[in-house]
Amino acid sequence: MPTDRLTLADVLAAAAAIRGQADGTPLVPSQIPGLGQEMLLKLETTQPMGAFKLRGALNALAALPPDAPGVVCCSTGNHGRAIAYAARQRGMRAVVCMSALVPEAKVVGIRALGAEVRIIGRSQDDAAEESLRLVVAEGLVEIPPFDDARVIAGQGTVGLEIMAARPDLTTLLVPLSGGGLAAGVALAAKTIKPDLRIIGVSMDRGAAMQASLAAGHPVAVTEYPSLADSLGGGIGLENRHTFAICRDLLDEVVLVSEAAIRDAMQALFTHDRMVAEGGAVVGLAAVLTGAVALTGPSATILTGRNTDMATFADIVAGRDLNIGDIFLKGRQHGA
Repeated sequence: MPTDRLTLADVLAAAAAIRGQADGTPLVPSQIPGLGQEMLLKLETTQPMGAFKLRGALNALAALPPDAPGVVCCSTGNHGRAIAYAARQRGMRAVVCMSALVPEAKVVGIRALGAEVRIIGRSQDDAAEESLRLVVAEGLVEIPPFDDARVIAGQGTVGLEIMAARPDLTTLLVPLSGGGLAAGVALAAKTIKPDLRIIGVSMDRGAAMQASLAAGHPVAVTEYPSLADSLGGGIGLENRHTFAICRDLLDEVVLVSEAAIRDAMQALFTHDRMVAEGGAVVGLAAVLTGAVALTGPSATILTGRNTDMATFADIVAGRDLNIGDIFLKGRQHGA
């Protein structure tokens, strides 16, 4: 399924493949003040394993033969959790390779779903190398976290559902990492409504897709601890799909600070009573800080809820936070 042939038809086929398993998540209005326009939240936090990644994982595994020996992937957390969940549904072996930067809560969650976890190095690239090694050494089938046509098509079903529910949207903000979600959503949504403004949003340190788009080609980045840990990692120097799609279909990429992410997590819980990980709220952070001005009905995707709950409790309570070398002084919401 080459990039130049990835179309809306592929996303529609993915929607059929995952129907009844990972679709139909709610789209609800946020009650956070100061957003300026109606802001809808696509609640991928309600997925069985807590994140949108289940869509792409199920679509990719649906294409495997029944006698496949097992699957392997690299992950910053949610893709691994999705692969573990989907593989367990099929009674298939799953191995998830992760770096030491992945929060322990995500590692525990993946193991609880029956997958084997291998902690390798301190970057997504290190984990990716181990995943490729296991393909050769043990004959496992690799399911990439983002740069895979079937994964992209599966994630694109989020865009299908949003546009079906609200064709009047003017802006859609999508958390941006390796680009699987952004590419799939942009492909689906822009095909349906070409004038829709789609903005990719990431954290302001280690944003691989933003750095690659600025350079005009995939580049390596240094990874840093972040509240948006699910958005960490590179896009792959041999990127085949997501770089080109994001380059061609995203209208803008915006970066937000750790403080802005913290504030958005706190605001979401305070006003909407929702738990979401840092990478899920970057769209809200971009609007709340004024980095993005809305001109009409808009939406963002709350991509996952698999956050470290001790850190989340500190955020909600307004306590001080240390995020790697960044210190954030405690802040009560509204202060």
